Amino acid sequence: MILFRYLTREVLLTMSAVAGILLLVIMGSRFIRYFSDAAEGDFPVTILGSLMVFHLPGFMELILPLSFFLGILLAYGQLYMNSEITVMVACGMSPTRLLRVTLLPATVVAVLVGLCSLWLTPAGALQTEAILEEQRSRLDVSVLAPGRFQDFGGGRTAYITDFNSDGTEMQEVLVHEQPMAGAEKTHSYITRAGSGYQETNVDTGSRFLILEDGERYGVTPGRQDAERLTFERYTLRLGLSRDRQELNSLEYATTTELWNDPDPRAQAQFQWRAGLPVMVFILALLAQPLSRVNPRQGRFGKLLPAVFLYVAYLSLLLAAVDAIGSGSLAVAVGVWPVHGLFLGLGLLLLWHSQRKGMR
Repeated sequence: MILFRYLTREVLLTMSAVAGILLLVIMGSRFIRYFSDAAEGDFPVTILGSLMVFHLPGFMELILPLSFFLGILLAYGQLYMNSEITVMVACGMSPTRLLRVTLLPATVVAVLVGLCSLWLTPAGALQTEAILEEQRSRLDVSVLAPGRFQDFGGGRTAYITDFNSDGTEMQEVLVHEQPMAGAEKTHSYITRAGSGYQETNVDTGSRFLILEDGERYGVTPGRQDAERLTFERYTLRLGLSRDRQELNSLEYATTTELWNDPDPRAQAQFQWRAGLPVMVFILALLAQPLSRVNPRQGRFGKLLPAVFLYVAYLSLLLAAVDAIGSGSLAVAVGVWPVHGLFLGLGLLLLWHSQRKGMR
């Protein structure tokens, strides 16, 4: 029992460190991408936190198998480096018994991966798309930031100096309207106003930008004539408020819906989700013999080949999923031959390790 706790702790601590680093890198990359979109006015900065939280399960379902795989390699590799495995062999430890010890933390990780892939990831993806779709259908004022030129939709660029205290009215508004391709009017319009706000017609759903106390200029590049309009109140029609689109992609479907859907694409998505927990056990089987290193070689000696093996495993799974979705691979065959291939490889490596011994 003491030996079991020791091995489990070493594997899980190493796995946690690797998972933390990978998660930091991936989440940082996605955060920068979203922050750039928010800075361009695609959505408000205030929803960044929610978007990152809903993306977390999708990251974890791929990070956890890889980090557990590397955790076993690094943890057991360190035991070989310190000759602790030699002591365990002398006490009667065999590769089969070591595998049984490894399978319990593998079960915990597989449950977490299954929880993410079968439930949390599609739910998070649905919530993420729902938030973004809601932002697309909302009023456009919420995406504007004071002191910046930002695309306002429909060939319009807006600049505002500030909002009032409750954020409903813009101060010192400048709107540039570029003529759309194929339009009859060739004028570019520049509208300046002291203040402005948005409102929506409840009956028609049309959105309007109401500008007050300003001037509107219409000019055509290359021509000397121009238009000038002074107004106390000017209404600029922005367009119709969009209804939220139906989110019916297979990526957002529940696992139960995919199971009951005979469509090959749905079955491919289901097999991908169901195969990730299975992948954890197979990676554990592969990692144990691969972790065996020579003390002179260092515990990182087999890390690069192991990573290539993981990439090959994941690539073949994705290729099988695409083949099922396109109909070139039968649903009954599915992704299971890929799992069977690497399961057989793991058993072969384990048999070789058992035959050669753990010395």
